[in-house]
Amino acid sequence: MNSLHRRLIASLIVLALTFTLSLFAREYSNSHGTNIYAETLTIDVFDSLSNYQGIQSGWFAKLVLDKFNIKLNIITPYVAGGGDTIYQTRTAAGELGDLIICDGSNRNLQDLVTAGLVMDMQELLKDKDIMQYELAIRTLNDPISDTAIYAIPSEISLNNCLVYSENEEPAYGPYLRYDLYTAIGSPRIGTLEDLLDVLQEMQNVSPVGNDHESVYGFSLFKDLDSNMLDAARQLACLYGYDEYGFVLYKADGSDQQSILAIDSVYQHILKFYFDANQRGLLDPASLNQTYQDVYHKCTSGSVLFSCQPWLGKSAYNTEANMDQGSGFMFVPIEDMQILLKGCLPLGDAGKIIAIGTNAEDPARLAAFIDWLYSPEGIYANSAQSVTGTAGPEDLTWAMTDHGPALTDFGLRALSNENPPVPDKWGSGTWNSGISRLNFNSISLIDNAPNGYPYYYTLWDSYKQSQRTALELTWKKDMKAENSLDYLMQHDKYLVCPGIKYQTSGESLEISTLRRQCRRLITDYSWQMIFAPDEETFYLLQDEMRRSAESLGYDQVLEEDLQNVAIQNELRAEAIALLQ
Repeated sequence: MNSLHRRLIASLIVLALTFTLSLFAREYSNSHGTNIYAETLTIDVFDSLSNYQGIQSGWFAKLVLDKFNIKLNIITPYVAGGGDTIYQTRTAAGELGDLIICDGSNRNLQDLVTAGLVMDMQELLKDKDIMQYELAIRTLNDPISDTAIYAIPSEISLNNCLVYSENEEPAYGPYLRYDLYTAIGSPRIGTLEDLLDVLQEMQNVSPVGNDHESVYGFSLFKDLDSNMLDAARQLACLYGYDEYGFVLYKADGSDQQSILAIDSVYQHILKFYFDANQRGLLDPASLNQTYQDVYHKCTSGSVLFSCQPWLGKSAYNTEANMDQGSGFMFVPIEDMQILLKGCLPLGDAGKIIAIGTNAEDPARLAAFIDWLYSPEGIYANSAQSVTGTAGPEDLTWAMTDHGPALTDFGLRALSNENPPVPDKWGSGTWNSGISRLNFNSISLIDNAPNGYPYYYTLWDSYKQSQRTALELTWKKDMKAENSLDYLMQHDKYLVCPGIKYQTSGESLEISTLRRQCRRLITDYSWQMIFAPDEETFYLLQDEMRRSAESLGYDQVLEEDLQNVAIQNELRAEAIALLQ
């Protein structure tokens, strides 16, 4: 066992003994505070997780401006165009951003440090509240330096690695327009393939959306593509698979697959999307549209299926629609085994935040990062409609004698009515002001210092308010309180232990080969889905495999498989510590 493995196991042992420590030890102020910064500072935020390009606007922008006199100019590779090219170009120029949110796993953080693109935050953070998460922070940074802090991991949790991190909805699941599903008699869906017949019937019932656009079963986007087509990876999660490089592995460690293997779940899903397209169920605009385009189509009723509650439900399930019995709801597929992500006591190295070396006023940016990890920052930065926090206290929620509860404004905002924000909180609408960072600093399943989870959907007050016609119908039909309750009742889930193996860094050769291969794989995957006929689909499949192998795919795959094996060992050891 190498030194990195020993440090990780030692950390897990400490964590197993101490994870019951509570956040109650520290109280935070929830006031806006006094702005001590005289000069307004516009900072470039290079954010590979965001779906938004430009200056942050609305109520979150005002909150950050009032507290730090900062304006956030978000630079998003996949919206700006070019994907990895923009990252490489800015990296080569020595100026990635003032604030950097990106993948820090494997060699990525080491590369940023070696290139001199991120600064050491050790002195800037040493007296700040964020250091209560020092174990997670040190575990991320120790492979590079045991005396420096170059980045902070995301999704840090005080729960153990077997506690699932989702709220009442899994991160990925089969969500259908439930009103149309019941209109065709709520047919049984035995397998993923059965879903196509169901969507075809639903499309026949409602062929045109509210904006007179054609209705499709699936509408996809490229924004999140990386090692593979993200839309395919998401469907693999319905069967308990997670991603590591070019490998899809079962959460229980029972299976590891190369995504290019002919019989892999990845190839199976590409064929599924091809079949959907042949039947007129796949939006032809999927090749060129963005997340925002798909969100709009979901809002207008032009999409029938969503693999994410934060897309379909967030976009379409307004209070008005749900009162009329219309909206996206979880519909089970009989052979599914939904992936639930375990909490990450050591955080997620795949999503990190750092300060750029050339940033102006780094102390102010360190204070901003510290705030993102405070209760006030978590409530504000992670606010969404279904899978996030409630937003700022006194605007969207308030503490009552019976615990936290949404305000009237909060009920409207978080049920997708998109109300105008009161003047004292900023201009524009609620949705236009939501944080565009797409970065959860702390696991939202964790409790805030007030003793209640950050997820507002887990508050008793919210559960008691779920009384729309749609929700009541679904609960009666499924005999469950919510999607997660259904999964638990029917044992249709796999928890992926929240231990992510952080390698000391892959070689420059492997990194280069990976970049070449993943670009080829995603390009071919889209071509296969939109192939004119089955013969062409299989020709492209064979061509993709041979071309990737000629670029060195097998070398990268071998390393990924080795890392998955090590990760499985670490998870087994972590689980043993908890027993």
